[in-house]
Amino acid sequence: MPEGKIVKALSGFYYVLQDENLIQCRGRGVFRKNKITPLVGDEVVFQAENNLEGYILEVKERKNELIRPPIANVDQAILVFSAVEPDFSTVLLDRFLVLVEFNHIEPLICITKMDLTNQDQKKQISEYAEQYKRAGYEVILTSSETEAGIELLNPHIENKISVFAGQSGVGKSSLLNVLRPDLELKTNGISSHLGRGKHTTRHVELIRIGNGLIADTPGFSSLEFTNIDAEDLTYCFPELQKASENCKFRGCLHVTEPKCGVKPAVESGEIPAYRYEHYLDFLQEIKDRKPRY
Repeated sequence: MPEGKIVKALSGFYYVLQDENLIQCRGRGVFRKNKITPLVGDEVVFQAENNLEGYILEVKERKNELIRPPIANVDQAILVFSAVEPDFSTVLLDRFLVLVEFNHIEPLICITKMDLTNQDQKKQISEYAEQYKRAGYEVILTSSETEAGIELLNPHIENKISVFAGQSGVGKSSLLNVLRPDLELKTNGISSHLGRGKHTTRHVELIRIGNGLIADTPGFSSLEFTNIDAEDLTYCFPELQKASENCKFRGCLHVTEPKCGVKPAVESGEIPAYRYEHYLDFLQEIKDRKPRY
């Protein structure tokens, strides 16, 4: 049976790429029965009577998957956040980072619209960038308007499946248009009334850029820690995980426990206070979550 990769899901159809052929497929009823939903990025076995139409018979084992956006087998997440319009949000970025870390996906932080910043804003964004770099993240500052920093993205895209994710209105589609001008993806500015972007991407699709594949995903602004337990959260903050090696007690949650290794690192400024505050907020959110049965 032929095999391929789902590169687009739209209106109940799955578009499977095999070599250079794109076959429009439907899922067999057995998937619904077994509660399996094929995702963009899935490696699948399919059956096709011709090059245009077929059926997916099997979804191969995934190395990872995201629920929002719905995509599988991702190598890295390029988290696109604007410096302004909408304003840069560390708490929203940290929510994305936690989910990406939990799913064992390599994150890359891309801050856009640097051309719109004034001197104070540019300084503040640069400080944030340095703090995230010290935590262990790769950070690239870009502008789709001037194309500054875009060349730094290309090496990270090669031979990988990447997901572009971030709040709507931050310029994901604009960035993709610079990386591949022939795409001519629709873009919209942010709503002056709502202060956030209008959604321009309506479905998940893998787009070839060089030797890599990038998923432009629908924008969203709320993320839930559905499958993350309190004990997992430290491992989703690299600098907290490193500092926790100095905790005296196993399972330390870095709240009220004695001889914690994290709190001194926060007090000394080694860990930014806002990162620790976000950790505490997320921890409380996980503790308050209704139990799953």
